[in-house]
Amino acid sequence: MRELRSPTDRLLTASHALLPDLVALRREIHRDPEVGLDLPRTQQRVLSALAGLDLEVTTGTGLSSVVAVLRGVRPGPTVLLRTDMDALPIAEQTGLPYASTSSAMHACGHDLHIAGLVGAARLLDGIRDELAGNVVLMFQPGEEGHAGAAKMIDEGLLEITGELPVAAYAVHVRPGPRGIFVSRPGPVTASTSRLAVTVHGRGGHGSRPHEARDPVPVLAEVVLALQSFVTRRFDVFDPVVVTVGSLAAGVGADNVICDSASLTGTVRTMSPHTLSVLEEALPRLVEGIAAAHDTTATVELSTGYPSVVNDPALTGSVLSRLRHAFGENRVLEAPTPTMGAEDFSFITQRVPGAMFLLLATPPGHPGVPAPNHSAHAVFDDSVLADHAAALALLAAQTLASQATPPTDGNPS
Repeated sequence: MRELRSPTDRLLTASHALLPDLVALRREIHRDPEVGLDLPRTQQRVLSALAGLDLEVTTGTGLSSVVAVLRGVRPGPTVLLRTDMDALPIAEQTGLPYASTSSAMHACGHDLHIAGLVGAARLLDGIRDELAGNVVLMFQPGEEGHAGAAKMIDEGLLEITGELPVAAYAVHVRPGPRGIFVSRPGPVTASTSRLAVTVHGRGGHGSRPHEARDPVPVLAEVVLALQSFVTRRFDVFDPVVVTVGSLAAGVGADNVICDSASLTGTVRTMSPHTLSVLEEALPRLVEGIAAAHDTTATVELSTGYPSVVNDPALTGSVLSRLRHAFGENRVLEAPTPTMGAEDFSFITQRVPGAMFLLLATPPGHPGVPAPNHSAHAVFDDSVLADHAAALALLAAQTLASQATPPTDGNPS
């Protein structure tokens, strides 16, 4: 058994003492969610929660971000801890006593992420005299499709201490057995692109289709061809997902052939090579189908978030440190990535990073837990103590592992 006075045990004990305050903060944020890049009330709650700590705090100019720098008593490298703060435009249907009071909802657990990072800030502030280096606390709006991380990088996030971080960490809650940590080296999320196709034909009367160039059956053929395109052009071990999410055609009358028909969808890939092949081949496929029916097509494939790629060495260290702190049975290595997307990827493109999951379904929850982004998603905020402790431990231990030993004659 580890001695109770070890740094790990002291942080774990302190994190559990913080739990009531963190739960109260999470539930206050959950009741009052905000969507997008402008989150003034959420930003103010974060600033209030950090008040009294010895931090250098700045706020964003183009978005409601908060960046807080905690400096140790001795110089050293920089570690970044990141959380996202925005909600989704979903009407909550959980029936919780602290459910959202608006038409938005924290259906992806960002309210827990905020409280967890506030807890880590308080824990690290309590051991400042043991730290050699800096910790950047990144509170980010606009993760849900607004690329808030990229905008914060543009505003100088990564250079705020004068040097790039040596490591960046992020936690994301997910449904699953409460308290289990999950991560993996290499790709952990997919890149995402938006697909928009419009087939241009020639309208006419429904009774005389031979005089028109009906775009509707052409678009239907495109939808089916996209599925075969994925399964026959790409390696199953370098996955691609193409999902058509919307179709639009017609003028509202059942006997009118419209001039054009369109679809939108999402494209998920794991590797830059596969994305480049898809960007070249997919428009050619659609345009070829349209031409075969004497119509034309416009294809737009706009790249969104890149893939989050966990640094292998850093992730191995994360898994080892979490196992030491929380036990072997609470830390798993995921066999495969997820096809979801995350804009922590903009961070991992610039510095070594590791994102890991914290499973948080309440014990005794009936049936299959609702997934993230569901109006029925429920997360157990009792995980916040471990959430905060994990981030604080990783930051403190990373700084310790990178510290420069004192030279002879210089006190440590």
